[in-house]
Amino acid sequence: MKRQPSIDIVRGIVMIIMALDHVRDLMHVDSITQSPTDLATTTPLLFFTRWITHLCAPIFVFLAGTSVYLSLQNKNNPAETRQHLLKRGFWLIVLEFTLVNFGLFFDIGFHTLLFEVIAAIGFGFIALGLLLKIRSKILGIIGLAIIFCHNLLLLIPFAENSVLKAVLSPFFGPVVIPFSGRAFIMGYPPIPWLGIMLVGFATGKFFALEEQKRKKLFLKIGLSALVLFITIRFLNIYGDPALWASQKDAVFTFLSFMNVTKYPPSLLFCLATLGIMFLLLAFAEQFQNGIKKVTLVYGKVPLFYFIVHFYVIHILTLIMLFAQGFDWSQFEFASGTFGRPKGLESGLPLWAIYLIWISVVALLYKPSKWFGKYKTEHQHWWLRYI
Repeated sequence: MKRQPSIDIVRGIVMIIMALDHVRDLMHVDSITQSPTDLATTTPLLFFTRWITHLCAPIFVFLAGTSVYLSLQNKNNPAETRQHLLKRGFWLIVLEFTLVNFGLFFDIGFHTLLFEVIAAIGFGFIALGLLLKIRSKILGIIGLAIIFCHNLLLLIPFAENSVLKAVLSPFFGPVVIPFSGRAFIMGYPPIPWLGIMLVGFATGKFFALEEQKRKKLFLKIGLSALVLFITIRFLNIYGDPALWASQKDAVFTFLSFMNVTKYPPSLLFCLATLGIMFLLLAFAEQFQNGIKKVTLVYGKVPLFYFIVHFYVIHILTLIMLFAQGFDWSQFEFASGTFGRPKGLESGLPLWAIYLIWISVVALLYKPSKWFGKYKTEHQHWWLRYI
């Protein structure tokens, strides 16, 4: 099965959007002290600046599963694919706690170990490698069961000091585990994200369909997911731990309706984001040639772009702090504030965040294009892991 440009186009779109979230995280004036989805303090523009980036992680994880399926079909060698997934999964977890964590915090002491999307994909690859003998349809059903049912765990009345709860919690929900003056933070609980990857893997077979049939199917799936999202959300009973409520005006009531939970990814979060993804996949190859050309550059080298963009944004953050009059001795890296001093105002307004975001994406275009060409022209073993 040939490489599908629609996958790289959509992946490129979300990689571009992702940079917006990370620029906001590190450089926005209120990012250290306020949540952009807190309806008591946010603005509609800030809320949707955050909300649009909800698309990134689930689409990234879903398409990682799809890519595994397509690779398996091309090689037709399950044993080799399994070994590659196990090795790459382990490598991604190591990468998360080294290059990625350092790029995020610039903390040489690694006081915060953050399990995020790269480690979640690594865990998913290892699990998928161990499950490859199971039919893709069954894996898809398992993935859907996880997506639709993992929120039920919140309803189980565990005892206060339940050992089972302590064991299960890091796999299903965010936890903070202190150790030796440091903290391990499970930001991306692996089981819910595994569910997304398994569904992505099972969806891979649809890319063998003729283009028009595939477009109609993805359009139907995407619209169905969004209708289901609206229906379940309106009922306000199940699907997300944060129920919506009437607010001070219609706009903020709408924000409350859309304020779904990412940590862990709730059923409603998945329906909304993956529904949009299917619509993008349906129309990706009909986008203007300029859009396709640019997004393909980033979509073909997602891990390279992911790692490099963190370092670029963090270096810009330090430059910002120097420009705002802070001295190196005031920078705080061990506290998880990306070097920004606690208790002192720093950062930029939202309009400046958008300008820097566009600049970062533009700056990484040539390096991403170069690396994509390098991967195509060389067969080094290590390129299979990046």
